[in-house]
Amino acid sequence: MSLMALGETAQFINGAAFKPTDWENDGLPIIRIQNLTGSGEKFNYTARQVKSELIVEPGDLLVSWSATLDVYRWAGPRGVLNQHIFKVLPKQGIDPDYLFFALKTALSELTAKTHGSTMKHVVRSDFESTHVAVPPLDEQRRIVDLLSRAEGIVKLRRDAEKKAAELIPALFLDLFGDPATNPKGWPTSLFGAVGVLDRGRSRNRPRDAKELYDGPYPFIQTGDVSNSGGRITGYTATYSEAGLAQSRLWKRGTLCITIAANIAKTGVLEFDACFPDSVVGFLPGEQVRTAYVQAWLGFLQPTLEANAPQAAQKNINLEILRNLPIPLPPLALQELFEQRCSDVISIQSQQSAAKAKAQATFNALLAQVFAATA
Repeated sequence: MSLMALGETAQFINGAAFKPTDWENDGLPIIRIQNLTGSGEKFNYTARQVKSELIVEPGDLLVSWSATLDVYRWAGPRGVLNQHIFKVLPKQGIDPDYLFFALKTALSELTAKTHGSTMKHVVRSDFESTHVAVPPLDEQRRIVDLLSRAEGIVKLRRDAEKKAAELIPALFLDLFGDPATNPKGWPTSLFGAVGVLDRGRSRNRPRDAKELYDGPYPFIQTGDVSNSGGRITGYTATYSEAGLAQSRLWKRGTLCITIAANIAKTGVLEFDACFPDSVVGFLPGEQVRTAYVQAWLGFLQPTLEANAPQAAQKNINLEILRNLPIPLPPLALQELFEQRCSDVISIQSQQSAAKAKAQATFNALLAQVFAATA
């Protein structure tokens, strides 16, 4: 068993800088950090000639070292490497999968060495001087087998969670048809006419107005909505009495809809809360149920976001939402859908808990294995 600096375990090749003038309609995809993190970013392409060492093949080990610090096995198409990403070429005697797990364990130390105020990045010398435990090759492979089994369980749980998330849209289409074409001929109305639809309120924007915060009233922002998975169960900020006085308290069960940065993402409040005017609140009238409206908006969301005007950030105004035509199926059918959604949400909760438990078990095993090899 020995400790080795990362620079001794592999060659770390930094990607090239590609400008918008390098982008073309064909060629190889440019692999950027956004493509590694799964944030939904599409590829840009280039036909620019690069060194062969900057070509990335499926299965290659990549490290993002700016903005996001993490290690990835590339599962996408053959492409070219962008800057701020290392392509990892393990040296002789180093199992690539072992190095992947070793790098995972080194992240806390590497993160502590990041630099930069707006975009965090790690200095290459700090990165390559970070030490990891390296046992003999046979022992590396035994550790990889153990950790791969645990990692496989996490993947199965993640896949099951993803499939559960696909149930509600599939159920919607089965009961109501495609909302864009309304094939079942349901009567329609304007969204603004089927319930209370209004923007949140926060007259004071300065974040240094300390008297507005740290009170008993939850304060929800666009990120809380877009990252909620459909149900807003937590919050990171609160309003004081002064904060509430310049805002509005929306009731539990309100459907929150983002109209800035993230467009038409939704989440149902699980508690009373305030939110700013970058979020719209909806309370249903007698013709619709919240679960139906939320699923309907889910189908419209990609189109609304794609067509949103952009200055500093994308946004849509309240009138766009109010004038959306919404099909109105029979209330009994909407209530049936709402009940089935409740059942699906219960399944999703179970899957999420199982995934979290599997991830925690994997993390503990990873830490234990490398503590034993150090």
